[in-house]
Amino acid sequence: MRFALFFGNRGVFPGEIIAAARREMTEAVTRCGFEYIIMDEKLTRFGAVETCLEGEAYAEFLRQNEGNYDGVIICLPNFGDENGISVAMSEVKVPILVQAYPDVKGEMGPALRRDAYCGKLAVCNILRQCGIPFSLTDKYAVSPTDPAFDADLARFEAICRTVKGMRRFKVGVFGGRTTPFKTTRFDETTLQKSGITVETFDLEEIFEKVDSMPDVDAEDTLKSLTCYACYNGRDLKKAMLHAKFIKVFEEYIANYRLSAIGVRCWEDFQRKYEIAPCICMSYLTDKGIPSACETDVTSAVMMRALSLASGSPAMLLDVNNNYGDDQQRCILFHCGVSPASMMTCTPSVCAHKLFARHGDCTGTVAGGLISGPVTVGSLRTENGRIYAFAGTGSMTDDPIDEDFFGTASVFYKENLKEMLKYMSRNGYKHHTVVAKGDVADIVDEVFRIYLGYEIDLI
Repeated sequence: MRFALFFGNRGVFPGEIIAAARREMTEAVTRCGFEYIIMDEKLTRFGAVETCLEGEAYAEFLRQNEGNYDGVIICLPNFGDENGISVAMSEVKVPILVQAYPDVKGEMGPALRRDAYCGKLAVCNILRQCGIPFSLTDKYAVSPTDPAFDADLARFEAICRTVKGMRRFKVGVFGGRTTPFKTTRFDETTLQKSGITVETFDLEEIFEKVDSMPDVDAEDTLKSLTCYACYNGRDLKKAMLHAKFIKVFEEYIANYRLSAIGVRCWEDFQRKYEIAPCICMSYLTDKGIPSACETDVTSAVMMRALSLASGSPAMLLDVNNNYGDDQQRCILFHCGVSPASMMTCTPSVCAHKLFARHGDCTGTVAGGLISGPVTVGSLRTENGRIYAFAGTGSMTDDPIDEDFFGTASVFYKENLKEMLKYMSRNGYKHHTVVAKGDVADIVDEVFRIYLGYEIDLI
């Protein structure tokens, strides 16, 4: 992650402090493990930007480095000047973080005061006037030497990573939506207007490729798969089938540059091969390709967003069962598409109990899910717009009936009733996406400020 560093100035304030700001900001970015680009200090007075001409010089600096930075940090050592900043930021298409130095007690005379606290309001005002989105630090005024700024940089890095990954990408859909799952309908054109391209592929085409593939071509994938999950002595001919499907999916992912997929996971696989493809989706999700069952494209999009924000794979679960009469807990469950990184042990591959009529349909992933803080969310299309919600809660170690198969966990959220009512009233499906940690505010900022989606925090 690389940031372009910008330093503002206003001539009536001391300019000498800018040299220290350049040093302290570069040290902070480096300390946090990020890279930076910085304009030659000789190109402007004090190495900062004040006038429109200096702003144009900085804009040209960014043009010359287009594609070489992921975000811009506006550093205000003093009040700063809206004129130079508005010109300098006029063509920026990446997230912007606005940072302002605090004043220090005992240093409020004309020779030492900064007034960056006030200047930040002015800068944010002009950015808004110009329609330029931006992010803020947690403390309104914070020095780069303050440990709190390290957290600001970490959060900004996640915002930049998520925006970059969500601005333009492709989702592959393998098979058509099954008639029973009208809940997974979506508006492909709406997604396209937001840079999300959907590519669809016929399952028969996939099946033909699998049927014609020699076992030897999938041996390496089989080795990787059987290290990833335990087949518990089950028929490895079915593991070979899973490996072949993974290999074919990966071929499409590479050829079409897919960043997420949705799969028509039943009942075609069960009828033709007596397998379930859950393990294939679990495996691909853990390799960085969010994979949603039931051709749930909008959940695949949300999986990508939450995995980018959290820096780790996200999983798709059903909001499935009440937990007795506890109004703050419910059971999240799915047949078994959870990635191993979200489980407490090596996944076990088992038969899909709901499809026993088709035989021993091996392929569901079984095992315990991790406990701890999580972010949940969902995404939908309606009336030509993208809508989403995100919230936080916890996966718990509370016991679940032994009759459960696949993966399941008790989810705790203080306002769970309100979330379920919100989902019901606002057209969200029974699926929810779950990611490690509390990243709801990051997704909210990315969607609302940088991507223009409608999002609610629940």
